[in-house]
Amino acid sequence: MKRKDYLSWDEYFMGIALLSSQRSKDPGTQVGACIVNSENRIMSVGYNGMPHGCDDDCYPWDREGEPMDTKYMFVCHAELNAILNYNGGSLIGSRIYTTLFPCNECTKALIQKGIADIIYLSDKYADTDATKASKQMLDSAGVKYHAYEPTMRTIEVKL
Repeated sequence: MKRKDYLSWDEYFMGIALLSSQRSKDPGTQVGACIVNSENRIMSVGYNGMPHGCDDDCYPWDREGEPMDTKYMFVCHAELNAILNYNGGSLIGSRIYTTLFPCNECTKALIQKGIADIIYLSDKYADTDATKASKQMLDSAGVKYHAYEPTMRTIEVKL
């Protein structure tokens, strides 16, 4: 008889997104993303961080100050990194699990790549113009999105 307490697909893929977020060096916000095809195969993962080749010790991680003194001018978001990390064919019809609702810039890229469904863990910036713009574009483009429903299951990974 097979085990009955195995992870659901949603638990598994959100778990991968959460684990990916732990690669982020951002002291304030760690975001992870996992793109999955219709056959429940992982296509790509990403987390928020500096672009490849940019030494993250030489760039700011601050949230406030002059634009060039903050992370916002430099950090590549998890969703965009997941798209850019994918070297295969089309992502049309795939879904993305992300630990934070995507910003308007990542949303544009998700729509352009044909992502069909967004499953997000947190929507803590729901009242910002960037998130409102994201939802408006997703609705116009017919991209589904919904909050992940936490199961409160504890998964322990020992390294």
